[in-house]
Amino acid sequence: MLEFLKIIFSLEFLGAVLRVSTPIVFATMAALISNRAGVQNIGIEGLMLIASLVGVVGSAFTESAWLGLLFAVVSSVLLSWLFSVFVLKFKTNIVLAGIAINLLASGLTVFILYILTGDKGVSSGLASKTLPVIPFFNIPVLSGQNVLTWMAFISVPLVSTFLYKTKTGTYIRAVGEHGDAIATAGVSVYKTQRTALLLCGVFSGLGGAYMSMGYLSMFTKDMIAGRGFIAIAADAMGMGRPVLSTLIALLFGATDALSNQLGSFNIPNELVSLIPYVVTITALAMYAANNKKKQNQ
Repeated sequence: MLEFLKIIFSLEFLGAVLRVSTPIVFATMAALISNRAGVQNIGIEGLMLIASLVGVVGSAFTESAWLGLLFAVVSSVLLSWLFSVFVLKFKTNIVLAGIAINLLASGLTVFILYILTGDKGVSSGLASKTLPVIPFFNIPVLSGQNVLTWMAFISVPLVSTFLYKTKTGTYIRAVGEHGDAIATAGVSVYKTQRTALLLCGVFSGLGGAYMSMGYLSMFTKDMIAGRGFIAIAADAMGMGRPVLSTLIALLFGATDALSNQLGSFNIPNELVSLIPYVVTITALAMYAANNKKKQNQ
């Protein structure tokens, strides 16, 4: 027990929490922006997965990690734009469209990987690049974090400022809360929601690129592993507030980091790997029960 507590309260563990939470924070910002516009995008998982592969492929062929990152974000934005066309223009069922994006990404990434490398699981045949880490004066916890980790946490106040201090952000919130009223004021609901979904694609792309070019140095099959869905849960529990949603994302990230640390104990790996998902389901159940209690009061 003492050894376990030493792990939890160590600086190394706090640093690991930041690393593990990075893709969840990016995905949480993606979910938050689309949800505030009144569009529930459950395809974030697929957007991140596509970006993670495209980033690796792009960096391998251009020999530049930054160009790989650019390609990753662009691929996610394009897929998010496709999602917006079907959902906003053709009025496709939003849940089915999100599921289609996730299934498409899961199968397409394996197919592209096989075409390029002959491997269906890992991109080890590609000489991909990784994004740099920032020394930050050798300060514990902060030093050695990937540049995308810094971008993830800097994005939180930026998203907050965007939503509450800019005209476009105000329109996004207004469309999500009072779509009919904002339409009568001459604001295009379609264009506003499309903008929100494109921004969702940007943040999803950054999160996906981090997974294969920061957290790991390669692409692996279905490597997002539910982080997109965990981010949707974090946004729901954070009630669309950037800071609160980020704190909840950090909580989920901490459970993931904890599961990694518990691997050093004599605990079955199958049981350890369940911890982040059990915590997510439990937290959502508590959130739903609390909401129901408030509605009955």
